[in-house]
Amino acid sequence: MTDHAFHILGEDRPGRWLITVDHATNRVPDWVGGGDLGIAPEDMARHIAYDIGALEVARHLAEALDSPLIWSDFSRLVIDPNRGEDDPTLVMQLYDGTIIPANRHISAPAIEERLARLHRPYHDALARLAARRTDTVICAIHSFTPCLRGRSPRPWQVGVLHSHLDGRLALPLIAGLRAAGLCVGDNEPYSGHLRGDSIDRHALDTGRQNVLIELRNDLIEHESGQAHWAEVLAPILRDSLRICETMIA
Repeated sequence: MTDHAFHILGEDRPGRWLITVDHATNRVPDWVGGGDLGIAPEDMARHIAYDIGALEVARHLAEALDSPLIWSDFSRLVIDPNRGEDDPTLVMQLYDGTIIPANRHISAPAIEERLARLHRPYHDALARLAARRTDTVICAIHSFTPCLRGRSPRPWQVGVLHSHLDGRLALPLIAGLRAAGLCVGDNEPYSGHLRGDSIDRHALDTGRQNVLIELRNDLIEHESGQAHWAEVLAPILRDSLRICETMIA
């Protein structure tokens, strides 16, 4: 591991799922601005810095599915592991109304250092875990804010994001979640296809079954909600995978 770029839990678990959390923490390494991006602590506690509650849901979910979990250990504001290396939003300078001073005039060598010490080690580890078996299914866990500044409230409890290139697992999952009485966004609150993102890189490019789940973060701020949502998701994910593979067969 380099600079605590990532952590892995349950690497020896036998399940075929691989649970990932790209935006797990708001940590800023000491070598980046002395551990400070120049924004207020309250902003570092917002969704702009990490996906609130996502890691804890993923811990419960990986345990329920008896499968490994990998998560990044650096803030998305340092460098976003869910972006390709050539994506213009790889290092954000402005996010949901907050200017990121440490990123405003960032140099190409500084971006390269963040890539080399954080972004690439995370993806190398994710690729290694995904390759541990031929039938790996990737399930990425994210969370979203109930309302961006100046925008309308987002009504969905959970969003299921997927590429138009592969909806095999996502579509039965959406149906299963809706059958459970949940308010589900199909590629909401945003599209599930972004060239170079984690799913594109580790699932679409390799043909692995995949889904990205977005949970509204006010529902998973606390442990009770985190455990609850893992309990909701685990059986529906299992059923959705079975339906998906029956259809393929």
